[in-house]
Amino acid sequence: MTRWLVTGAGGMLGREIVPLLAGGPDEVRAFTRAELDITDPSALKSAVEGVDVVVNAAAWTDVDGAESSEADATAVNGTAVRHLASACADSGAVLLHVSTDYVFPGDATAPIPEDAPTGPVNAYGRGKLVGEQAVFEMLPDSGYVVRTAWLYGEHGKNFVATILNAAKQRDFLDVVDDQRGQPTWARALARQLIALGEAALAGRAQAGAYHGTSSGETTWFGLARAAFELTGLDPERVRPTTSDRFPRPAPRPSYSVLGHDRWALAGLEPLPDWRVSLTEFLDERAAGERDLTGESH
Repeated sequence: MTRWLVTGAGGMLGREIVPLLAGGPDEVRAFTRAELDITDPSALKSAVEGVDVVVNAAAWTDVDGAESSEADATAVNGTAVRHLASACADSGAVLLHVSTDYVFPGDATAPIPEDAPTGPVNAYGRGKLVGEQAVFEMLPDSGYVVRTAWLYGEHGKNFVATILNAAKQRDFLDVVDDQRGQPTWARALARQLIALGEAALAGRAQAGAYHGTSSGETTWFGLARAAFELTGLDPERVRPTTSDRFPRPAPRPSYSVLGHDRWALAGLEPLPDWRVSLTEFLDERAAGERDLTGESH
C-alpha cells in the first residue's frame, strides 16, 4: 500500500486527484488550503511524515494578481515549495510538484522540450520557477516537476466553462486566435500524476521535469470552436480576434506548446490529444446535467 499526500486538495486539480486515489487500495491524506498552510515549514514537516508520495497541487493561481503581489505569489509558488522539498528530503518521500508553461518565454516555434532554457515573461512564472529550482536542487533523485497549461475541468473557474456559459448570454463571442497551447483536462493530468508517482516508487521514472499537457495544439479560438461543436452549438458564433483586444496585467506567451519526450523514459505515454480529452470531459458534463434535470440518458 502506498501512502499519498495531496496538497491543494480543494482546487481544480486536487479535486480530481483525491477521488482517483481514494477509489483504490492506497492510503491518501488530502489537505485543502484552509487545512494546511504550505508556507509553514513545521506544518509541512508534520504533514509529510510517514508518506511515500507527495503531490503538490497547491498554488497561487491568480496570474494577473501576481503582477501586483509578486512577493505573496512567490511565497506560495516558490518559497513554500522549498519548505516542502526540504520536508520530503528529510522524510524520504517522493515529491510530484505541479508547475507551469509560464516558466518559458513562449517564443519558440516548435514544441518546447523539458530541458529547454527557462525565461518567464510574468511574475507568476518567475515565482513558479523559484519552486522548480528548489525541487531540482533539494531532491535530485526523488523530485518531479510536472509542467501543465491551459487547465480546465469540472471544478473551479476555467476557459471551457466560461465560454459555454457565455454562449447562453451572447450571440457571438470574440476569442483570441494568436496564442497557441495545449488545452489540458484536469482529470487526465490527475491520472498521469498518479501513474508517475507509481513509476517513481518502482524505480522506473527518472527524477526531473515532465510536461503534463495534452498532445496536439490549438488556439483559444480553436478550443472555443471545438467546445461549441462538441456541445451542439454553431461554431460560427465564435469569431477570431487578437490578444491586443483584451489587454491584461500579466503578459502571456504567444507559443506555449510543450514537448513530451521524457514520458517514454518512465515507460508512460503522454497525455491524450486535447480534443479526445475535451470530448470525454464534455460528454461527462452533459451526462451530469441530464442527471440534474431528471432527463433519461
